[in-house]
Amino acid sequence: MNLIRKQNPFFPSLVDELFNQDRRLRTSSISSTTPAVNIIEQDTQFLIELAAPGNKKEDFEIEIEDGILSISSSSDKEDNTSEKETFTRHEFSYNSFRRSFTIPESVDVSSIEATYSEGVLLIKLLKLEEALPLPKKLIKIS
Repeated sequence: MNLIRKQNPFFPSLVDELFNQDRRLRTSSISSTTPAVNIIEQDTQFLIELAAPGNKKEDFEIEIEDGILSISSSSDKEDNTSEKETFTRHEFSYNSFRRSFTIPESVDVSSIEATYSEGVLLIKLLKLEEALPLPKKLIKIS
């Protein structure tokens, strides 16, 4: 297993990784703090899966306004590490985020459900009855 995140093709070693970073910085070297999202369309609904491990369901706020679904989390968690500890790398961070999505007119806004389990926020957007696909109809030839 390789624990080195970035490889230098000419000198791939842990020593290179350690000396190319300022170890006094306590900020993350990961640039993106926006959680990843999967959007799945099924016959009767849309599913939005948002990866946000380490949160609680109380940390999220989901709102709909003018056809826009907004998911946000305001994190006030503090890093509980001691100032006496010396880190070789420090990437844990708890950041706030906001993601927004345009909701299709085919969604029944009154029946949106959300659950949070095992680090994934799942939002179910049921489609309106009129938007559901019609069943296959066989036409008899006379």
